[in-house]
Amino acid sequence: MRKLHYSSGHILVGDRTCKAVLRYSRALANAGKADVVSVPYMTEGGTRALAHLIIGPASQIYSTPVEDATDDPDDWNMIQELEDMTLLLEPSRPAWPQEMEDIPGLEELIGDGEY
Repeated sequence: MRKLHYSSGHILVGDRTCKAVLRYSRALANAGKADVVSVPYMTEGGTRALAHLIIGPASQIYSTPVEDATDDPDDWNMIQELEDMTLLLEPSRPAWPQEMEDIPGLEELIGDGEY
């Protein structure tokens, strides 16, 4: 689990969710576009909820790890959707092992090694 810092606060998101959001944010910034995304996160009370973030060229987001986190609120369909939209914006990109190495890739999600 990671803290996704956005604006003046943060939300707790799953590792792969965080990676997909950061990659999509970078692709949007490179394309000079913005988008609103719904991101599953863990509330302070321990329940799952959705945060709606606008990301794009002016976004200043970053992530930090959460120590001893036990639950990852990843949503595989949302992650795949973000990855697909990222691919549309930047079809040529580094392979998973070449960036954000502290976060696992999506191999088990897609199973074919495409990402």
